[in-house]
Amino acid sequence: MTDPYAWIEESLATIHRADWYRSVQTIHGKSGATVLLAGQEVINFASNDYLGLAGDERLIQAAIAAIQECGTGSTGSRLLSGHRELHKKLEEAIASLKQTEDALVFSSGYLANLGAITALVGKRDLILSDRYNHSSLKNGAILSGAKVIEYPHCDVAALKAQLSQQRQHYRRCLILTDSVFSMDGDLCPLLPLLDLADEFNCMLLVDEAHATGVLGKTGAGCVEHLGCTGRQLIQIGTLSKALGSLGGYVAGSASLIDFLRNRAPTWIYTTALSPADTAAALAAIEIVQQEPQRRLKLWRNLNYLKQLLQQQLPNLKLLPSESPILCLQLLSATEALRVSKELTKAGIFAPAIRPPTVPTSRLRISLMATHQAQHIDKLVAQLHKSIG
Repeated sequence: MTDPYAWIEESLATIHRADWYRSVQTIHGKSGATVLLAGQEVINFASNDYLGLAGDERLIQAAIAAIQECGTGSTGSRLLSGHRELHKKLEEAIASLKQTEDALVFSSGYLANLGAITALVGKRDLILSDRYNHSSLKNGAILSGAKVIEYPHCDVAALKAQLSQQRQHYRRCLILTDSVFSMDGDLCPLLPLLDLADEFNCMLLVDEAHATGVLGKTGAGCVEHLGCTGRQLIQIGTLSKALGSLGGYVAGSASLIDFLRNRAPTWIYTTALSPADTAAALAAIEIVQQEPQRRLKLWRNLNYLKQLLQQQLPNLKLLPSESPILCLQLLSATEALRVSKELTKAGIFAPAIRPPTVPTSRLRISLMATHQAQHIDKLVAQLHKSIG
């Protein structure tokens, strides 16, 4: 008799040999520009808390007040016992921020992508997806049952060629893309994608997870930043990054949102977002709209880091970025792990990102509005020692 689970140990051994093995690192204390990691205070360049709101006292108090009024859990799906007035207020606030007719809140951004994609297309349809899209977009496409074709990263000409060849054979077509690519930091070519969607009668779904609260004059995201507000498309995002809470959303036309309430399985069959998370996200959106100086500080930090790297490490291979995510490309997974460990010893938390998550190994640096100049100075000084 052979053990049907024996392959798991063999697979783990392969992951170890390739230096692809991952394990959790426990953070202690409140989220912020510095955190405690294994008892050591480190400067936090690993967080998606771009505006520094996850530890903001106003979000904390909003969450506490919601728990005191509503309890800790939503107790059921939105269509049964889980709907609260807070959910509706948050959806109205998201729609206002995004300047769309309506919005729908999910229990995570991953669930928002899975639910929306599987509701919008099926076996008679076509999905064209950027090769570097987030896992939630890729898995949503697979689960939908549609024909899925990946196009080269941000390659509009290749996408148009695929549409010219394939579009006529399918009922509906959905183009999928991140707006800010989380492991590279670059932006999608949104205007050309919208034009192709119009030309070939396609829907366009854009994941604004790393853009919401960060990009655009009002923090509405990449759609606002690139001057596409009001264009017909489907916007998805999270409440767990710049908004410092948990959950996801879809924003778009009233008819789209009404349809998803009736057809998105990950909304219909999932317990509603907790009162605390909902209230915290609502407080965060208010801060984003009232305190644009947070975004300005974030971009000042980013420009300062780029300037220092250019001056002191001109040979460093920096991937193109138009966001607070900067990736330093390294030769191998082993090299990325070495540099990351040396940074941690020096009091800097910057994770190594390795295949299969990304095609090439790198350090991923994410800036926060709450980083100080001395934090950035220390990062660059240590990178000079470790990479030189």
